[in-house]
Amino acid sequence: MDSENKMRSMKIAKVTVNMGVGPEPSEMKNAQKIIEKITNCKSIQTKCKVRQPKWGIRPGLPIGLKVTMRNRKAEDFLKRALSAKDNALKKKSFDNQGNFGFGIHEYIDLPGVKYDPALGVRGFDVLVTLERPGFRIKRRKIQGNKVGKGHVIVKQEAMDFMQKKFEVEFE
Repeated sequence: MDSENKMRSMKIAKVTVNMGVGPEPSEMKNAQKIIEKITNCKSIQTKCKVRQPKWGIRPGLPIGLKVTMRNRKAEDFLKRALSAKDNALKKKSFDNQGNFGFGIHEYIDLPGVKYDPALGVRGFDVLVTLERPGFRIKRRKIQGNKVGKGHVIVKQEAMDFMQKKFEVEFE
């Protein structure tokens, strides 16, 4: 029954690539080159929201980079990132809303990416948000509302989707 109903189909809403850098400006430039090289997208800086005197960071200080991809570009990047992880994810990577994330220790693990000694080696996180048709109801400005209990994506449904669409195995 679910396979016939278009409203129950799932899709990738967005893939966010996140890289923590720290407050050092030279590291930020190198990380920006790396993240734009692997995603072919323009990155934006993420700023600190809390004060951590031990680490020398304060609110408003740029400490990381992120890129958000949608549609075909998101799927293509996710396939490359999963191949770097040998198409294997941990079950605990999924949350109760069906979203999941995983880390890649070195950017050179991605297929087709060459090592650049000037940039060094840096890892990043890949965060994936899944959604169904009708999820716009929770984001709209006028008459926004909650997504119904039967329409929410649960952990097992997200795992089944990833297994079917991307042939992911679970540890």
